[in-house]
Amino acid sequence: MRGRAPIWYRLTELLPGVLSWATLLLAVILSWRLPAAVAVFIVLFDVYFLIRTIYLIYHLRRAFGAMRANLKTDWLAELAKSDERRATSGPYSPLATPYSLSWHSIYHLIVLPMFHEPYEVVRESFESLLRTNYPKDKFLVVLALEERAGEPARQVGEQIAAKYGNQFGKFLITVHPAGLPDEIPGKGSNEAWATRAAIHELVDPIIESSKWQVASSESPSTRYSLLATPYSYDNFLVSVFDVDTQVPGGYFGRLTHAFLTAPDPMRAIYQPIPLFVNNIYDAPSLARVISFSSTFWQMMQQARPERLTSFSSQSIPLRVLINVGYWERDVVAEDSRIFWQCLLHYDGQFRVIPLLYPVSMDVNAAPNFWQTLRNLYKQQRRWAWGVEDVPYLLHGFTRNPRIPLRTKLHWALHNIEGFYAWATYSVLIFLLGWLPVLLGGRAFNDTLLSYNLPKVTQLIMSVTMIGIVTSMVLSLLLLPPRPKWFRVRYYLYYVVEWFLTPVVLILFGSVPAIEAQTRLMLGGRFRLGFWVTPKSRVSSE
Repeated sequence: MRGRAPIWYRLTELLPGVLSWATLLLAVILSWRLPAAVAVFIVLFDVYFLIRTIYLIYHLRRAFGAMRANLKTDWLAELAKSDERRATSGPYSPLATPYSLSWHSIYHLIVLPMFHEPYEVVRESFESLLRTNYPKDKFLVVLALEERAGEPARQVGEQIAAKYGNQFGKFLITVHPAGLPDEIPGKGSNEAWATRAAIHELVDPIIESSKWQVASSESPSTRYSLLATPYSYDNFLVSVFDVDTQVPGGYFGRLTHAFLTAPDPMRAIYQPIPLFVNNIYDAPSLARVISFSSTFWQMMQQARPERLTSFSSQSIPLRVLINVGYWERDVVAEDSRIFWQCLLHYDGQFRVIPLLYPVSMDVNAAPNFWQTLRNLYKQQRRWAWGVEDVPYLLHGFTRNPRIPLRTKLHWALHNIEGFYAWATYSVLIFLLGWLPVLLGGRAFNDTLLSYNLPKVTQLIMSVTMIGIVTSMVLSLLLLPPRPKWFRVRYYLYYVVEWFLTPVVLILFGSVPAIEAQTRLMLGGRFRLGFWVTPKSRVSSE
């Protein structure tokens, strides 16, 4: 909510930052005034952190195994089997629901919002679409340009149109005007503009054509024939990808299968796993660790679907987008906000379905090391700005009495706890655990508790190294084929770099999260706008 917000809404904007800052300040003050109590708390917190680490690593391994199995599955063959089961089940079978469509009748509207990305980056994404095994005549591809990106973006669009425009069912270039009222420049406003244009120019003509075909068809061959029923918006899935996103060959088969087999499929967003590996070999160590950490967190969440929210690239039924009014045009974190919009609109009866299937994206890597660090920090801060969803969600819950109280408590507590943990846990573990010894004074330092506190903390932290070791192994397994210049000995660097994890968690985790929450507390001119992650390539076509 921008502009002048109600006072109680403004108070909820203070909540995440107040919780985080209160925790950190109390840790310092109480380490000085009540060092023994803080020491006991730190030991208990370390034990909790150890249990939490083991729990998350278990889910990470589950998700990784499921993803690898899904990558090996022939999803078009699975779709064919599903069609056969529907065709033989009879009209009164549980399979014969309004959404029991043949997979041949599902169209994919693919929206690729673009700003200043170079041709090489966009070209690679289009090449990956062509390599998929899904029928290309079912792809409606939209390259969504920004007017404020100027002539360079227009030229890239023309190059893409010339090379790929006739290789899909339909292709469209849109240009999002600059300076529209009630918008901030960003991905969400561009996506909303592009999708509206695509409905008018691509989707509606297909729906109208199907009505004419049905009317002119005397005897459809089967219930699931393309001419059996006229098309509607229910036949279209919208996949919104960052323009650097590359999809594996079976992605749209997996997506379509998940959609057609899910209970109540129109009440869900379909979420792939983002693998930041496109340019992994050109990225510095810190960038690789941060990127894999983001991937692993998303994998853990996919193994816990009851807590999963939408992130970055995602797929949504077109009917849902129309019903909720598309992406909000004045928020930064539109990728997560769209889930909360849907949850509120559908009275809490909405979810994110994990695809447990990857899409690959770029590591945030600039031409030089220091610029890479700055860009990494800005990217993490932008993601942490998703904390603006907290007041939005709490405000929405108070206005919708139809959402069950249990659902409200579930999402409110998980959402607040997630941002609180993001801002505080790493600082508490790696920095503040020593404060009672440093600030407790001679009286505390002469106690047995003071003597054993560093030893206990160090022991527990050593055990949590299982998380770092697991990350090391999985990161190596997720690497794409190595380039010719890459030597086997370089893998040693890719293992050792994981010992940077404490630095990464604090400087590129807690610090940007605290800044984002502080900016939300201050409001006004301190609010963040949308920051576009720069993309580049070393090589050219």
